[in-house]
Amino acid sequence: MSQYQDDIKAVGALKEQQGSAWNAINPESAARMRAQNKFKTGLDIAKYTAGIMRADMAAYDADPSQYTQSLGCWHGFIGQQKMISIKKHFNSTDRRYLYLSGWMVAALRSEFGPLPDQSMHEKTAVSALIKELYTFLRQADARELGGLFRQLDAADGAAKAAIQDKIDNHVTHVVPIIADIDAGFGNAEATYLLAKQFIEAGACCIQIENQVSDEKQCGHQDGKVTVPHEDFLAKIRAIRYAFLELGVDNGIIVARTDSLGAGLTKQIAVTAKPGDLGDQYNAFLDCEEVSADALGNGDVIIKREGKLLRPKRLPSNLFQFRAGSGEARCVLDCITSLQNGADLLWIETEKPHIAQIGGMVKEIRKVIPNAKLVYNNSPSFNWTLNFRQQVYDAFKAEGKDVSAYERTQLMSVEYDDSELAKQADEKIRTFQADAAREAGIFHHLITLPTYHTAALSTDNLAKEYFGDQGMLGYVAGVQRKEIRQGIACVKHQNMSGSDIGDDHKDYFSGEAALKAAGKDNTMNQF
Repeated sequence: MSQYQDDIKAVGALKEQQGSAWNAINPESAARMRAQNKFKTGLDIAKYTAGIMRADMAAYDADPSQYTQSLGCWHGFIGQQKMISIKKHFNSTDRRYLYLSGWMVAALRSEFGPLPDQSMHEKTAVSALIKELYTFLRQADARELGGLFRQLDAADGAAKAAIQDKIDNHVTHVVPIIADIDAGFGNAEATYLLAKQFIEAGACCIQIENQVSDEKQCGHQDGKVTVPHEDFLAKIRAIRYAFLELGVDNGIIVARTDSLGAGLTKQIAVTAKPGDLGDQYNAFLDCEEVSADALGNGDVIIKREGKLLRPKRLPSNLFQFRAGSGEARCVLDCITSLQNGADLLWIETEKPHIAQIGGMVKEIRKVIPNAKLVYNNSPSFNWTLNFRQQVYDAFKAEGKDVSAYERTQLMSVEYDDSELAKQADEKIRTFQADAAREAGIFHHLITLPTYHTAALSTDNLAKEYFGDQGMLGYVAGVQRKEIRQGIACVKHQNMSGSDIGDDHKDYFSGEAALKAAGKDNTMNQF
């Protein structure tokens, strides 16, 4: 017997116990409402989605073609429409997640208005967005099931059984969210408190970076400052304790390193003996050997291997790392994080280059054989130019004639139909599968795609509607496409919950219900 039928029986039994006071309660209506509300709390969601993500990680370990993907979403409606589209096109949500970008929270969700990605937005804005995303995904479940229930009422025989099967095996729109906690918004205690809010809202996976909280920068901007490993590991442990306290024992932590682009540190690490973690961190500092009588007022000195070394300190009171040490620091960051409770890695790079990423992963896997990455397929990269330049360099190394191309101008439209451009586009098309296979990338995400698509579609509509096309700009550019592509929100009243409300009116008021979906509802035109 299905859960739906079990719930009908259970509510029917309760109704009998309550006697005549419950005469108007329909057990089947209550069972439908239960089915439409599969997840009662955010913790239910976090536990459910953590199980999905753990299974996906194991599947990837067995077969790297089973990588996962997500798109960043800055509003519940955007996340909802993404998952509705995925179900429509692929009949499954398998290996497809949501990403919650701190950059988009800062730019779009702060009460201060648009802010740069520097952890200046309200801490609670992120957990509020997690809750909002899952509210919209749960509503998508309720809407879809409501449609199936109406079909069930109108069907009979084999058709009724087929619809009942769809109800019993309904695929939820609720999927894992990888949520960006930036650098933790303070010390380890602040990180722990905020992580609890994330988890209670439904997050099964939290991403944290090794930048200094009060100096945090966007991963693709200059001026990044990292912290010694022990400071970062304390925050990883704080997140793990938050998961354990709330009973999400298989919660996932993504440890992000910004060391590739970060040339500065705010602190010299504490070290007790040569070769310990603090000593390894300090070994990357840009230092000069000095004698005791050459010391200046207020100089900071490190003693290593019997020598006195003066780290290069900037007027900002930050210390500088040696040039060219970024990759080695990334490798050490990643190994250390995995050895101290992290589950996945994130290496923020300056370009999408499989050989570069794979080289670092190869070094990490010498110590942690199943190390795997979450990777930012960032809109901060000029993908077209990067890959055309990679193909240009490959052509040149192979001895091919590249005289028809100007390397610095390869973004130009004049190259769009060239052999080089076509090969570059093919490399972009297969980048995720290739990187999953060759560079240990388990999860590919685009941080800010819906920020850009919203701007692009709005620009196109504004140009047409306010120009010569007038109303045709909307009809031809939006509504006609919605109808022909089967976009759910073309019936925007249904999408906003009108039909769900009508169902409830039936349950609550019976024949006295004043419903919206009558013959005069203009949504009947679609």
